[in-house]
Amino acid sequence: MKLCLAQNPDADALLDDDPFALLIGMLLDQQVTFETAFAGPKKIADRMGGLDAAAIADHDPEKFAALCAERPAVHRFPGSMAKRIQALAQIIVDRYEGDAAGLWTAGEPDGKELLRRLNGLPGFGEQKARIFLALLGKQYGVTPTGWREAAGEFGRPGTYLSVADIVDDKSRGQVRSYKKQMKAAAKGKAAT
Repeated sequence: MKLCLAQNPDADALLDDDPFALLIGMLLDQQVTFETAFAGPKKIADRMGGLDAAAIADHDPEKFAALCAERPAVHRFPGSMAKRIQALAQIIVDRYEGDAAGLWTAGEPDGKELLRRLNGLPGFGEQKARIFLALLGKQYGVTPTGWREAAGEFGRPGTYLSVADIVDDKSRGQVRSYKKQMKAAAKGKAAT
């Protein structure tokens, strides 16, 4: 199965081929559409001539922020996201020798340990970590023991709750509909 998160064949191909690109896309997935978020790694790769964790970690922070802000920007908050991307890159370099897939392969972690590792990444709170774990399991072929349980509701089959469930236009619409319902419910609770 090919990922279709960025809605751009080249950006989606990069997400398919490069675990670091997928991690960056998930990091960027907040306060922008998921298409914008998951297209971000391709923009960075095009501007840097590749997507290498060590090169990003070592890049001058001001120049990297400017690269992320270049139009079209990588995110609506390019400066703060540039810092998070560089922090993520440094973790991948320090803990996994620059190989983002090491996050889910080093030491053969089970679902609970992988969730713990994801929770330790910059910009990954509990929900985002669970969604990314579900994305790995449902679409990336990363299925350690206990991954569905660790991913919680996002790991359940047959749901349309998050980017982990987007495989085509129909499922994209179902996920968007669910997110709108959740926002409306949250607004309703806040109003009472």
